[in-house]
Amino acid sequence: MKSALFSPISLRGLTLPNRIVVSPMCQYSAVDGSATDWHLMHLGKFAVSGAGLVIVEATHVEARGRITHGCLGLYNDENERQLRGVVEFCHKAGNAKIGMQISHSGRKGSARLPWVGRGEPLPVGENPWETIAPSAMPHAPGWPAPRELDCAGLDVAKVAHVDATRRAARIGIDLIEVHIAHGYFLHEFLSPLSNKRTDNYGGSLESRMRYPLEVFAAMRAVWPADRPMGVRHSVTDWAEGGWAPADAEGFAAALKELGCDYITATTGGLSVDQKIPIGEGHQIKFARYLRDRTGVPTMAVGMIFDPHHAERIIRDGDADFVALARGVLSDPHWPWRAAAALDADVSYPVQYVRGYKSNWLRSMRGTGEREASQ
Repeated sequence: MKSALFSPISLRGLTLPNRIVVSPMCQYSAVDGSATDWHLMHLGKFAVSGAGLVIVEATHVEARGRITHGCLGLYNDENERQLRGVVEFCHKAGNAKIGMQISHSGRKGSARLPWVGRGEPLPVGENPWETIAPSAMPHAPGWPAPRELDCAGLDVAKVAHVDATRRAARIGIDLIEVHIAHGYFLHEFLSPLSNKRTDNYGGSLESRMRYPLEVFAAMRAVWPADRPMGVRHSVTDWAEGGWAPADAEGFAAALKELGCDYITATTGGLSVDQKIPIGEGHQIKFARYLRDRTGVPTMAVGMIFDPHHAERIIRDGDADFVALARGVLSDPHWPWRAAAALDADVSYPVQYVRGYKSNWLRSMRGTGEREASQ
């Protein structure tokens, strides 16, 4: 039986050779929003890994939309120039398609690097900046209150998303994923825990969805029609009184009407009071939920490590894609190992052809056989 994980799939004019996706993973290694050699190395190795799609980390639409000083951006010409070089290298060296997650951190921005002070706002001496949000509510105790945007401010943020989308098209990005999850700017509009507005963008579910939908529609309008655009979305806040799966179902249906091609179903990130039952594959059920109820293709994420588990996710119809982060950080050649385990074909760069799947099979079976040195 042919592997479902290694079967091709098409979204609009983009065809992927398999369902393995490298998730966007913040590296906090940019300089003034611009990519560095670290990004060339990080993304380059995944471009040749055999994954069908590699998604560039959260790429912020304005400087104040970054999470940290080290976050990637696409809001000026230098950002565009530096990232173009990385994308062109990945396309030239590897077979993976290159996506990008476009994001704005909202009230969770102006934070310290995670290895300096995880979950801490920047102190006065570390060049903090004013953050923005739908309502002037701090992310957590000890965090500064963000500035609540008026209608003019909402327009500025929307234009920034559109401009970043145009830049992404110019540098050759194959797919866009709009970040509406994990408590960042657009997610903050959806949740009643973070949106206390009394205008047309707050109150009812329909009103809370309005601004994220407007931003998505504006981005889709300038993104090439033959290239896919999807959304990463927190299906639940895991907090009492917060965003819930039934809300997410309605939001997904509205996104589908606007031309959303897939949804990466994730959870949480908005409230420090969240209670998440973390475990292997703990978010897969949410990908299945949205897929079954809306017909939108979904991407499963969260603690997926075993190739046979990934195969079952696709074969059983839980999701259309499997996205890995921790799994490929610890094993950048995970797609090669998965192909060996599932007796499937996968792309290799010619320089690595001696590491073809027979070698993986021998090592997995513990035979102790050695490759010839020639």
